[in-house]
Amino acid sequence: MFVRLQGTGPVSQRIYRGLRSAIVRGLLRPGSRLLSSRSLAQELAVSRKAVARAFERLADEGYITSRVGAGTFVSTTLPETILTFTPEPSPGFRPGKRMVPNFSAQAKRLLDQSPWPPPASRAFRAPLKYDFHYGTPALMDFPQTVWARLIAEQARKLSVTTLYYGSTTGYDPLRQAVADYIRRYRGVNAKDACVVIVNGSQQAMDILIRLFVNPGDRAVIEEPGYQCVRQALVAAGARVIPVPVDNAGLDTSRLPRLKGIRLAYVTPSHQFPLGGILPPERRLALLRWARETDAYVIEDDYDSEFRYDHPPVEAMQALDADGRVIYVGTFSKVLCPGMRIGYIVVPPCLLQPIASFKFLTDFSTPTFEQAVLAEFIKAGHFERHLRKLRLRNARRREVLVQALNQHLGVRAQIAGANAGVHVVVWLDDLSADDIPELCRRAAQVGVGVYPVTPYYLCRPQRAAIMLGYASLTENEIRKAVMLLREVLDEMVRQH
Repeated sequence: MFVRLQGTGPVSQRIYRGLRSAIVRGLLRPGSRLLSSRSLAQELAVSRKAVARAFERLADEGYITSRVGAGTFVSTTLPETILTFTPEPSPGFRPGKRMVPNFSAQAKRLLDQSPWPPPASRAFRAPLKYDFHYGTPALMDFPQTVWARLIAEQARKLSVTTLYYGSTTGYDPLRQAVADYIRRYRGVNAKDACVVIVNGSQQAMDILIRLFVNPGDRAVIEEPGYQCVRQALVAAGARVIPVPVDNAGLDTSRLPRLKGIRLAYVTPSHQFPLGGILPPERRLALLRWARETDAYVIEDDYDSEFRYDHPPVEAMQALDADGRVIYVGTFSKVLCPGMRIGYIVVPPCLLQPIASFKFLTDFSTPTFEQAVLAEFIKAGHFERHLRKLRLRNARRREVLVQALNQHLGVRAQIAGANAGVHVVVWLDDLSADDIPELCRRAAQVGVGVYPVTPYYLCRPQRAAIMLGYASLTENEIRKAVMLLREVLDEMVRQH
């Protein structure tokens, strides 16, 4: 228990003033238990007699009460004068004066952007009956029984390895398991030693931006693209260069030929959010561009496990002969976003610098969770779960596309439906300015739909919404689309 010894004079009086101030200010709430006089004396490095005197005075004045065998507590009934007590204002304080923290330049750049948290955050929204929020998994899909058993097994065999500070680059068995998985399933050229475990892909982006970008440096992003990476670049002082995407992903013919470009951030296997898949000729063109401009390419492979019409495409990193591609992956879409475990595959020359930046960020990713995940992968549970999840999401996607075609027909064009866990729906009956109202009205009938506008640096001309379907059942998807059609029809009639 923290007690600030206030004023001068005998120690007992200073303890009394400190405890009284904490009670008056509400730091010690009515009914809360205090430390014993012996324990408090040990914490404050004073005599027990001094604490006892302070307790006696506080009890006499009605601030605390003692119960034999139970302890000492803050009184539940305090004098009227205490409840109305207000501390003296600090020097220079004026009523109505607004305190403005002296933020760093980086903090000001961040706060000047979109409101925080980003629009995609779920934590601050009221629950909806049918929520098409992107990135929300279905609880029914998570392998709870197997996961709980593995947690219990790891807890029974706790050791220094899992209880002490872990390796900054990650738990070695998990690094090996990740390397084996992405070599087999994504064609990534991954050695165990070049895998770094991080707290989700966003930490990976933050580390890489810190490593490469100085204020004023240029960085290429997709337009539209993942807004959290754009915000991190702007906060770092980068000059962001948006390059348009089309149905095949990043338009490499429009890459800038400028000096001082440090990074390019791309989602080649399933462009976010529009869903294009970068063809081989564009991948090679992007790699040539990176070599000529001396830039690094961050390949964000955020949901490539989900392909429905064709086999998975090979990661772009597999084509990289110059060590220009930094591959980033995550378990958020396959398992759950709350796990906060991702990984970076880096060229050998970048391993130590990235490890150094991660060390300054958080020392290491929690080892216990890594050990559970490593065993989950090693025992084959991950691949079995992935096969089951592909089938379920494929069915959800099929039902969503059928429902949209049935209820909206030619009024809507669907993009990005052949991969991932979301689609983008372009709406011909509305303008881009109508989308906030559409989202508001849909929420009123229990359906959560979301604009694509936050992912654009330049405002789009057409109206579009993004629908994530991984958390809904097939029947919920059908009902939600019917309600969405009713909302859309009403807005069209009112126009």
